[in-house]
Amino acid sequence: MDFRVGLGNDIHKLAEAKELVIGGIKIPYHKGCVAHSDGDVLIHAICDALLGAIACKDIGNHFPDTDAAFKNIESSVLLKKVNEIIKGNKFSINNIDSTVILEKPKLSPYIDSIRKNLADILEIDVSKISVKAKTNEGLGDIGRNEAIAACCIVSLGNS
Repeated sequence: MDFRVGLGNDIHKLAEAKELVIGGIKIPYHKGCVAHSDGDVLIHAICDALLGAIACKDIGNHFPDTDAAFKNIESSVLLKKVNEIIKGNKFSINNIDSTVILEKPKLSPYIDSIRKNLADILEIDVSKISVKAKTNEGLGDIGRNEAIAACCIVSLGNS
């Protein structure tokens, strides 16, 4: 069995009057991500981790922010395409462990919905997905509530 591990991370600036989407779930908040797509940092980190595990470049290579076709696209669409790439390379997801780093809002009420949504997109059992949320303890851009970040590690096996 071929076993692979991939690491991904993403960060986006926050701005007023933008929609906040994390793991494909719209989170009620007065700020959202500044991005070419919907700015879903969690899905972007997962995409990079999955692509990295199979040595298939990164999300920017597959879905460049210079391409108008990806302007304001839902990141869940990108994750579905990445999942097709993973399956096309004869791999399946063993598990995903991720952390979203933000000061506000609190994500605990949304974690279960985020996990279920990601499981549905990736067509895997929700028990294979971990989503955690941490603050940056008031430090840096994230601590000042000017940015949001996510990091992720995945493990894959041959399917």
